[in-house]
Amino acid sequence: MAGTVTHDPLPDAGGGRQGAPLIVTEDAGLLDDLLRLCAAAGATPEVHHGVPEPRGGWEAAPLVLVGDDAARRVRGAPRRRGVVLVGRDQDDPGVWRRAVEIGADHVLMLPDGEQWLVDRIADVAEGVGRPALTVGVIGGRGGAGASTLACALAVTSAREGLRTLLVDADPLGGGLDVVLGGETAEGLRWPAFAASRGRVGGGALEESLPELHSLRVLSWDRGDCVAVPPQAVRAVLAAARRGGGAVVVDLPRRVDDGVAEVLAQLDLGLLVVPAELRAVAAAGRVASAVGMVLRDLRVAVRGPYAPGLDDREVARLLGLPLAGDVPVEPALQRPHGTGQPPGASGRGPLARFCKEFWERALVEARAA
Repeated sequence: MAGTVTHDPLPDAGGGRQGAPLIVTEDAGLLDDLLRLCAAAGATPEVHHGVPEPRGGWEAAPLVLVGDDAARRVRGAPRRRGVVLVGRDQDDPGVWRRAVEIGADHVLMLPDGEQWLVDRIADVAEGVGRPALTVGVIGGRGGAGASTLACALAVTSAREGLRTLLVDADPLGGGLDVVLGGETAEGLRWPAFAASRGRVGGGALEESLPELHSLRVLSWDRGDCVAVPPQAVRAVLAAARRGGGAVVVDLPRRVDDGVAEVLAQLDLGLLVVPAELRAVAAAGRVASAVGMVLRDLRVAVRGPYAPGLDDREVARLLGLPLAGDVPVEPALQRPHGTGQPPGASGRGPLARFCKEFWERALVEARAA
């Protein structure tokens, strides 16, 4: 059980050792449990029986876990955010009074509140800040060029200095590592995360993935696994977002439970639509399904244009905001994996489109 006393957010770890929570207790059994939970979250805490001297440790720690046995001893400590009073007696009515006396944000009872506490400890261990700007790319019809655009956006983001992850959410797409020329690169693919439950460490996830063109790639392998449970998809994408920067997701056109988990975490989506009437009709169906979960869906139109169509007309027919005209580069007509990936050179119309997209999207994200 975890209860909230106030709604203030946890403080930044400025001044303290990043990811080093402070434990205050003399209860040996409770200490063992808290040390176990810290280990599960990847954090090494400082342990004291009372308020540490000098008190800088109390004020600088990103998170303070006070055992119910120690509440009286820390009553005179300076008030601060990020204090959790931890106990075991679910029926003790006095625990809320003691929490108020020490200025605790939360009251937590073990063992019921273990997962909540692991998540909070992991947050401070990873130094959570603004989540990554997360963009999904989906084709309005087959062969629209969504994977090409997703790769170009990710490569451009990395080249501009953003920490970038490219996520392949289409198990039948052949693998984005192939598009980037890295199908033999060492690192984990989606099937390795199929059994993930609860929280996935953001740093551990990133380090486990192949690094290609200065970005990390989560792709599919060439095995028989073509599905990952929705809860694993949710956990992995949440971990990818916690590191900040940019996350680009290549989406399939069919929305199943796993794709719905991805859509729920996107900041915006790009629907890539070739400028032809049949493609616009197909894209309307895709937009209807995706729009049930994703609020910010924009259309990126790809030429050549059929008679009577331009990018604004395509956007009007679909009833979506226009993200722009996606340029077609002759070099990208070659088979994937035979040359540089889309946008790698930093030159040409596609690279300019991607750079301008990120400039606008990042300004919007900061203003939100």
